[in-house]
Order: sequence, then C-alpha cells, then structure tokens
Amino acid sequence: MTAPVLPDAATPHAPADLRPLTALRFVAAAWVVLYACWPHLDVGFTPHLAAKGYLGVELFFVLSGFILCHVYLEAVGTRRFGYGSFLWARLARVYPLHLATLVGVIALAVAAGAAGIVMEARVVDWASLPANLLMLHAWGLAPQAAFNHPSWSISAEWFAYLAFPLFGSAAWALRDRPWAAVAGAAALLMALYAGFQALAGFPLTEATIRWGALRIVPCFVLGCALYLVHRRGGVQRPGLLAALAGVLIVLTASVQAWDGAIVLLGGALILALGSLDNARAGFLASRFAVWLGEISYALYMVLVPWTLVAVNLAARFTGAEDKKLALPVWLAVVVGAVVVAAVAHHLIEKPARTWLRRLADRRTVAARAKAPHEKSPPRVPQAG
Repeated sequence: MTAPVLPDAATPHAPADLRPLTALRFVAAAWVVLYACWPHLDVGFTPHLAAKGYLGVELFFVLSGFILCHVYLEAVGTRRFGYGSFLWARLARVYPLHLATLVGVIALAVAAGAAGIVMEARVVDWASLPANLLMLHAWGLAPQAAFNHPSWSISAEWFAYLAFPLFGSAAWALRDRPWAAVAGAAALLMALYAGFQALAGFPLTEATIRWGALRIVPCFVLGCALYLVHRRGGVQRPGLLAALAGVLIVLTASVQAWDGAIVLLGGALILALGSLDNARAGFLASRFAVWLGEISYALYMVLVPWTLVAVNLAARFTGAEDKKLALPVWLAVVVGAVVVAAVAHHLIEKPARTWLRRLADRRTVAARAKAPHEKSPPRVPQAG
C-alpha cells in the first residue's frame, strides 16, 4: 500500500501518513526475496529465518487490512463509501504492474525458446492465462501455477478488495470493542490454520493458487481488528513494543515456530509501528525508508522474471551449472532486483496508476457537468 491519505476522526493525534508502516512493506518484501533467492547461494545450508520468508506475504496481508481500514473504515461506517471508485483505485494500484510482469514472463519464455533454452513447461500455461488476466488465479480457477507465480497474492488481495465492504462493516460494528475484535480475529486465525492443516495436509500459509483467496482472510481480518485498537489510541510505548515484536519474530522464525504465532507477532509489530509517531520513528520515517516501502510491490512482482534472467546469466558466466552462486555474485543479483524494482515502479507502476486515477477523475467531472442537463430522473446511489 502507499501511504494512506485520509485521517480517522477518532484518532486526531495519529498521522494520516503512517510512514513506519510504509517502510515495513520493504522489510516484508525483503523477507520474501531472502526466501526466494537463498537456494541460489552456494553455502550448503538454509537458515530457518530464510526458510520462513514466505510469511512476508502474511505481513503484507495484515498490513492491507490495517491500511484499508485506516483509509476507508469511516466512509464505510457512515455510508459514504464509494465501492466503484474504491475498486478502480485498487485496480489502478495493482493491475498495471501485474499485467506488465505477466507479459514480461511470456516474452522471456518466447525468447528462451528461440535461443534454444529449455524452460519448465508450466511457466507458460495458456490454459491458466484467462484466470491470470482476471486476477482470479488464487481462487482455484487456474490449472497450474504459471507465468509470474508470486502474482497469486495479488489475486488474493483482489478477493479481499471485492469483499472489503463486508470486512469493513464487521469492523465498524465492533469499533467500540477493539480488543474483543482482536481476540476474535486471533481465534479465527488459529482455528483456520489448525483446521486447514488437518484437512489439507499442509499449512494454509503455504497455499497459493488453490487456496490463496482463503489464505488472505484471517490476516486481513486481523489487520482490520488491529486498526480498531489504533483508532482508539493505539498502544503505550510503541517503540519498545515494536522492538520486542521484531526480536520475537526473528527468534520464533529461527526456531521454526508455528506460523500462526509468527503471524500474530507480525500483527503486534504492525500495531506498534502504526502507533509510533513519525517524529520518533527515526530511520523508518526517513524519505529513503519510505521510498523503499513504495517500491516494495514492484520488488515482489519483478522478483521471478528478474531471477530467471539474472541467475541463469550469472550461472553461465561463472560456470555454476547447479545455479549455486558465490556470495558476491548472489549479492549482485539481489541488489539488482531492487534496482529493477525501482525502474519498474517509476516507469510503469506509478505513471500507470496516476493515469488511471486521472481518467476516473475526468469521467467523474464529466458526469457531474452533464447531470444538470439530463431530463431523466436522478439515479438513486447504490449501496457500496
């Protein structure tokens, strides 16, 4: 998410621009990068912290519920929420880069085939293309995990966006009982994780195209509930709580603790950083840290196409047939991912988002200008 722009009237002391949470997005993306890239490092072992890097996606999901409530909950509760404009804004936020990376992976596969390089057949699975184009590939509607696989989480986010009026209405109903909402959200998360593991035979936190839309639900609900605590004043000594939560996340991930416990600690970290005043946030509120947070979505989305190219080229030039790279080469690949993400953010993601939002603004202005001259009776606004 980009930094929110609408303050909540119930928390006049809280900044509308939650800069530490924007910076946290980069930390979550970096954890995913560590998870995805570590197998290409020639060291012969995998730290448990790196092996748990897939939980960076859970951090994104909790943040999503928190931030969307920060921006839109008041509008939902007071019936000023515009469902159409909300979805358009979300689409403008995620779709251009999703489409660009989807096309990019197809182009890479075609180029590889022309060069005689054999890629996995499932990378380009045309039967999965419609679901990918419609961002439905985490709903069990795609035959395979094809194209830019990390985009399954964007499909899961799209599910949460479509259902946001339900999430927001439930949160609004519990606005005067924020800790009860948090307790209920935590209980839902633990029950769903345990139940899914028992039924499916693998953790929900490892689900992608088959159950990705379900995977986001407990995290998104937790984020909405945590926002209610923030809305009522947040927590005391947020800096200390954030440091403690961060240390515990590292420790619990390092001993391969249950994913549910780590996700709940991630929620505590988000609540603490959301309660931290920008003036006291230090580096997390700096322009550089916020910029890193702003390019985090691009980093997540370009990771697979970039590593497909960079790792193969690095392996060819260094003679690493097993694609295990020496530390300096591996670091160059990782840093290169950040550079490519910055380019994608500034040349594709940001301009496309701005253009799509301006297009919506122009249509709104045109509709308002035309309305007084319409002879037909005024339309009754639709709920949501």
